Amino acid sequence: ASHDSMPYFNTFRKTYTSEFDIKADCVLSVYGEMNDEKIRSKFEKADMIYIGGGDTLFMLDLWKQKGIYDYVIDAYNRGVIIAGLSAGAIFWFEQMYTDSDTHMKDKEYSVCDGISILKGGCCPHYDLREKDFGVAFMDMGCDFCWCLQANSAIVFENGEFKEALSSGGEAYLLKKDSGDVTVKKLT
Repeated sequence: ASHDSMPYFNTFRKTYTSEFDIKADCVLSVYGEMNDEKIRSKFEKADMIYIGGGDTLFMLDLWKQKGIYDYVIDAYNRGVIIAGLSAGAIFWFEQMYTDSDTHMKDKEYSVCDGISILKGGCCPHYDLREKDFGVAFMDMGCDFCWCLQANSAIVFENGEFKEALSSGGEAYLLKKDSGDVTVKKLT
């Protein structure tokens, strides 16, 4: 989603390899640096996959073109832990609220279809989008939406919500109820 931004990856690697003593690697797919065999091998070896933020629709389009979509779904189906931030979190849902650069010239937020592994919708950066999201949510085709502020997370296991986590931000579940919206704070 970050268009293979190496500063983004290097920051991730520096933070997590020093903090958790892990080996971090990345898949470069935008500029043709890696062939399909190398990309597939990285997904097959991964114990955990982190999908960063950026341009959600660009990411999904590229994944379909390069076959990466299938590798992500295969890893998910094998039980590999997959975590994501912003674009890397919202694409799992039936619908997502995004300002993806690929298809939106004016950078307005809009509702787009996700890959529908998880039910409902998802809105990242809810602390910044709360006011405009209320109207968008009423136009969504789903009856509920997970809304995440910065520094919050939601955890799913086998497609089911397990818990919300916070290191300062809040997570919410919005539901449509007879033309009204109910908001449940999860953290």
